[in-house]
Amino acid sequence: MIKVSDQAKKKVIELMTDDGFDATTDFVRVGVKSGGCSGLSYDLIFDKNQSETDKIFEDNNVKIIVDKKSFLYLVGTTLEYSGGLNGKGFVFNNPNANRTCGCGESFSL
Repeated sequence: MIKVSDQAKKKVIELMTDDGFDATTDFVRVGVKSGGCSGLSYDLIFDKNQSETDKIFEDNNVKIIVDKKSFLYLVGTTLEYSGGLNGKGFVFNNPNANRTCGCGESFSL
């Protein structure tokens, strides 16, 4: 399961609408890919489609879709949004990560 904070929900809905997506029917696709200063990095896009192997979750009225491989790295993660003067944008609070980089966009297990 992947959770979505209230701040992240507001920003996801705003950005989805701006990009022509419908937050009530479309998905936030969250994944993990090789790269970044700690070895693995997070990937977040909006998507209208799902494949047979995708896992689908809904939290805080946001539909999240994760591919099977990435799911293993993301179980228990909370998607948050940090704005303000030192805001970083979307932040993944991943309890599985042993080490993260300073920018919070990559991690290792």
